[in-house]
Amino acid sequence: MATQTEFKNVNEFKRELASNPELQQQFKDDPVKAVDQINQKNPLETDPWIYRIIVLALGITILSIIIGVIVLIGSGKIADDKGVPTILTAIGSAAIGALAGLLAPPPKGA
Repeated sequence: MATQTEFKNVNEFKRELASNPELQQQFKDDPVKAVDQINQKNPLETDPWIYRIIVLALGITILSIIIGVIVLIGSGKIADDKGVPTILTAIGSAAIGALAGLLAPPPKGA
């Protein structure tokens, strides 16, 4: 048998299967082994910009809420932390939790 080629996705495998008689024979002999050549990866593993964009968006959300609360305090609309609108507290807490969840290392045992 020929050397195995890793395919990035199913469509690439199908195109190669349609045009490569050697791969067709491999597929006829052992379909499971032939399909194992598809090395589909999760975009989260291959694209570092996904995490960067999410972290940036969450960071901007947190900063804008902090700045918004400071502006509200400065303008006299709120006097103490009991006057902070609940929605700002909720969005800020959710953004901080999401950022912590993204940046925390995954558990090793799972």
